[in-house]
Amino acid sequence: MQQTWFITGSSRGFGRALVNAALEAGDSVAATARRPEQLADLAERHGSRIRPIALDVTDPAAARAALAEARQHFGGIDVLVNNAGYANVSPIETTEESDFRAQFETNFWGVYNVTKAAIPLLREQQGGLVMQFSSVGGRVGGSPGIASYQAAKFAIDGFSRVLRAELAPFGVKVLVVEPSGFRTDWAGPSMTVHDIPAAYAETVGAVNARLRQNDDGAAGDPVRAAEILVRMAKRGDIPHHLPLGAGAAEASIALDRRLLQSDLTWREVSRSADFTEPYPAPFPPDDPAA
Repeated sequence: MQQTWFITGSSRGFGRALVNAALEAGDSVAATARRPEQLADLAERHGSRIRPIALDVTDPAAARAALAEARQHFGGIDVLVNNAGYANVSPIETTEESDFRAQFETNFWGVYNVTKAAIPLLREQQGGLVMQFSSVGGRVGGSPGIASYQAAKFAIDGFSRVLRAELAPFGVKVLVVEPSGFRTDWAGPSMTVHDIPAAYAETVGAVNARLRQNDDGAAGDPVRAAEILVRMAKRGDIPHHLPLGAGAAEASIALDRRLLQSDLTWREVSRSADFTEPYPAPFPPDDPAA
């Protein structure tokens, strides 16, 4: 089954790996990037099956224009991939509001802009797949120093749950991809590390060291990940969320178990807030050391 892809952030990292994997599978790709000339080598190799398109995802009009160009060239799209994103490092306390907002503009509003521009086409086609790149941090969270990035990823999950419910009647599926660490330049040139105060050395500083100072690099292989996602897009039955990488898989399962245990522990207290339920409900034993 040959498909047509529309991928944001295509010039490097995960995006470029995914463009390569889709083209190698015989698919066609509208490959968007701020600098589409960086895709010239792929255009030379694959001809009309790839259409490099300039796109700044923070610009809603540009998103609509890019989708229109892709539709004109290919006739439609089967898989929309919102991959563009980046993170900077600094504590919430000292992060400039302008920087926090700028990250959110790309990481969440970029997803919103491109998705909204694509919805009329997907609805008209009565089918398609929206593949949203989140992060294991968008499921598990709690990584000091990258609050804007992780907040945006949590927002993508909530947005995508509603999107899935709204588009299901039109045959459109939504997959949230949650990678752990992969060997891309996400923690390299794409990331700015701001001053980290001494008070945050053991939290934000430690995360920064883990992200950027590992000589071996991250465990995840973006080529393998891209091939997995291309295969996934050709299935009828896909998960709603896909942790990607060993770290993501194990962290997600561990969190799910902790949440289930906590929910079961507090179940009767939670239920007792309703008029129809017994009240008061006994609290579980307290641990003063917690």
